[in-house]
Amino acid sequence: MATLYLRDANETITDPAAIAAHLAPLGIQYERWAADRELGEAPSADEVLAAYAAPIAKLKEQGGYVTADVIDIKPDTPNLDAMLAKFKAEHWHDEDEVRFTLAGRGIFHLHFESGVVAVEVVPGDLLRVPRGTHHWFDLCSERRIRAIRLFQDASGWTPQYTQTGVDARYAPLCLGPSYIA
Repeated sequence: MATLYLRDANETITDPAAIAAHLAPLGIQYERWAADRELGEAPSADEVLAAYAAPIAKLKEQGGYVTADVIDIKPDTPNLDAMLAKFKAEHWHDEDEVRFTLAGRGIFHLHFESGVVAVEVVPGDLLRVPRGTHHWFDLCSERRIRAIRLFQDASGWTPQYTQTGVDARYAPLCLGPSYIA
């Protein structure tokens, strides 16, 4: 389950219903999803999309999404540091950013006028960040995430960087066991 960090209030929420209730007024959709079949150790992208076909179809209908794919980022992903540098800078998009986490962990920082909240996502977590929402993303210490992405434009979205420097004021939170060891 996700962990919601209310950064400026120094509060943490771990109950999925409470997370969804806190994020909903901010326009952020949070849900827990389950596959409709056992996927095994290393399912292909097609197997993953088939196993989540029903909730993907429902979300496509609700949000006008036209395509879904699976992204797989691992510690040995080529140019990982350059990719992460782009994710870690505060930005926004002209369309929603939708991620359903299949493996690994990451943290979305969401910047609102009322402050910054952070959502650590783990397998089973769906997060929909509406277009125009200022945010940034970082992987946790394992530097691993596999996720289903949905897009409203088949060509994908382009980040619009804010360059406010807000992101530099918030250290990553999901350091995990490898950081402590």
